Order: sequence, then structure tokens, then C-alpha cells
Amino acid sequence: MIKILRFTEYLYLIVALISIYKIGELWETDRQGTYIFIFFAVVSLAMFLFRRNYRRRFEKRKRDNNS
Repeated sequence: MIKILRFTEYLYLIVALISIYKIGELWETDRQGTYIFIFFAVVSLAMFLFRRNYRRRFEKRKRDNNS
């Protein structure tokens, strides 16, 4: 289960990086279209941080219960 959590964690990071790339690519030509990518980048980064924090808490709780 930890591997799945780690995979989804990095999936959010990949979405954020792709969104940031698209923001840089489209900023000069289509500024209105970049707002959705800004939204995706912010939400994806927030979800990455949230998932990482949740996974670390889960690992710590599991480690403490096994001791």
C-alpha cells in the first residue's frame, strides 16, 4: 500500500511539472488559456505535499505500532 501512495504522490508532481511547462509555453500567446494550467499546477503541488505528509504520518504510525 505504501508503494501505491508513493506512486500517486509523484503522479501529482508530474502533473504539476507538465502544467508549469504549459504555462511557460502559452503565457505570451494565450494568457486566458494559461489560467487553467495555473490552477492545475497549484492544486497538484498542494496535493503532492498533502499526500507526502499523509504517507509519512502513516509510515510513522505503522512503525510506532510495530515497536
